[in-house]
Amino acid sequence: MFDKFELAQFGTTVKQEVLAGIVSFFSISYILFVNPSILAQVGVPVEYSVFSTIFVAAIGTFLMGGMANAPLVMAPGMGENAFFAFTLVAGLGLTWQEGLAAVVVTGVLFMLVAFLGVMRLFSESIPKELKQAITIGIGLFLILIGLENMGILIDRQLYLNWIGLAGLILVAILKKLNVKGGFLIAILLTTILYWLVNSQSFEPISFDLTALAGYPELLSAPDYSRFLDFEFWLGVFSLLMLLIFETIGMLEAFIPDQKRTNQGYKVGAISGLLSGLLGTSPAIPVAESGAGIAEGGKTGLTAVTASVLFLLSIVITPFLSYIPSEAVGPVIVVTGGSMIIGNLSIKVKSIVEWIPLLLIILLIPITGSIVEGMAYGFIAFPVVKIVTGKKQDTNKVLWIISLLFLLTLISTFLIN
Repeated sequence: MFDKFELAQFGTTVKQEVLAGIVSFFSISYILFVNPSILAQVGVPVEYSVFSTIFVAAIGTFLMGGMANAPLVMAPGMGENAFFAFTLVAGLGLTWQEGLAAVVVTGVLFMLVAFLGVMRLFSESIPKELKQAITIGIGLFLILIGLENMGILIDRQLYLNWIGLAGLILVAILKKLNVKGGFLIAILLTTILYWLVNSQSFEPISFDLTALAGYPELLSAPDYSRFLDFEFWLGVFSLLMLLIFETIGMLEAFIPDQKRTNQGYKVGAISGLLSGLLGTSPAIPVAESGAGIAEGGKTGLTAVTASVLFLLSIVITPFLSYIPSEAVGPVIVVTGGSMIIGNLSIKVKSIVEWIPLLLIILLIPITGSIVEGMAYGFIAFPVVKIVTGKKQDTNKVLWIISLLFLLTLISTFLIN
């Protein structure tokens, strides 16, 4: 039954993969609440958007596990939902229905890029030191996300949240002791601690599935009436660049196997198209997948486990609200730290050659955008190589990538 996941080849077990999948799911489960609330700001019905978020996450994550055998979770990305709401709709003046049409068109183009091998070509042309810098940058980004979830970092200000700190200490101890399922145990124990302290705010949950009957309204919502408008295509180009390079960044950071990475690109493209068709912003491989990988997830069984939990969340979503961000934040912080430590062996001789790497490492967490952080580093990389007399370290494809990043920044400037 589990042969296709090649568990023995990857040195893992069913128990280890299932535990990792549960951790991955809990780490990203907040998206089931946050994504609908962001899209609701531009008119997407929140009661239906919950279901589109669940469905695209369940399907995309299942495909990632089945097609790519990769332990990655697919879900609407925080950058992508913000782009949908505040750029496509608020910035370019599209209605949310026209925004969904732009997501569908972008998904079709993304599939062409992925299935024709362009993504693979891009990936193979990126130097190792840039890939390591991306991983470190994402690690720092995860640490910031984790600290915000813990209530220790809010609006760039430091706070003392002893429940979050207790959770972090607990995660560190369990990881040091190499306890199987340590992340999941830490999440559960920190959740119990939180409600023991905040029992006065504990309220019973009422649950109603009747809104599911109205969900088909989102399936017919995409509006292509502005297909020929400049604003429509400016949004499509910007979103396409966002999806291409964020997907490359995530897969390169988490999956060292090029064969699985290539399949992952295809899954990312399919999920991007399905997102628009199902009525939500684009799904991507999310950074929180790293929590499951840090727990020991190595194969697609981790993703399939998370996919099943996404599907079950149609019923259990209200109960997920009992898991406080203070319980998940510590796991995300430790995951980010592990990514950084595992990539500190960057071999660059010249101080000048560190410039593009530092731009990526620092600007990903500072800007809160993986693509924007990558953009400045990739634009600077060939320039630095020319200045240092090492033009031979670049290639034509890398120059094309740098040009696309430059165009992405210009399009962002035009939109804003």
